Amino acid sequence: MLDPAILATEKQRRLKRSEYQELIRLGAFENERVELLHGVIVEMTSGDPPHASPIQELTVLLVPKLVGRATVRVQLDYIAAFESEPVPDIAIVPLGKYRDAHPDRAHCIIEVAYSSMRRDRLIKAPLYAASDVAEYWIVDVSERCFIVFRDSDGAVYQSEARYQPGESVSLEAFPDVAIAVSDVLG
Repeated sequence: MLDPAILATEKQRRLKRSEYQELIRLGAFENERVELLHGVIVEMTSGDPPHASPIQELTVLLVPKLVGRATVRVQLDYIAAFESEPVPDIAIVPLGKYRDAHPDRAHCIIEVAYSSMRRDRLIKAPLYAASDVAEYWIVDVSERCFIVFRDSDGAVYQSEARYQPGESVSLEAFPDVAIAVSDVLG
């Protein structure tokens, strides 16, 4: 069996988003949960209850408050910079029909981190900042808090704030839509 470290020294070719989309169309990942990050196909974490429950709670809280104002997409592809097509847990995108293409603009993207904190913080935060996502939240299940990133300079977010149980955070694009940390994380 080949030692993967040997291949690490070889020049690798990343996929273009169009190639990835064609592979999906052909059924290449039919029973797999994957996303494209910087041209690399990455396996997504499992949807176990500690990860799924906050997604369900956020959906129940956000959808009624945003009907007719924005579209709330749950675990659906998003077109991002650097040949990326992540699958955020929640994407609040402009109203529109996305029959022909996934959205490439978002008011806010939310990732729930149960076993994916490293990826959500070190890979996805700069990716979303570079993709002009105005606001990015990480719901940290282990630490029972929200980490909210704002003010992208096109490469990284300049502002980071933590919200604990007992506190609420409002969406920057919709200031009247506030979410209590306790309502999502118990």
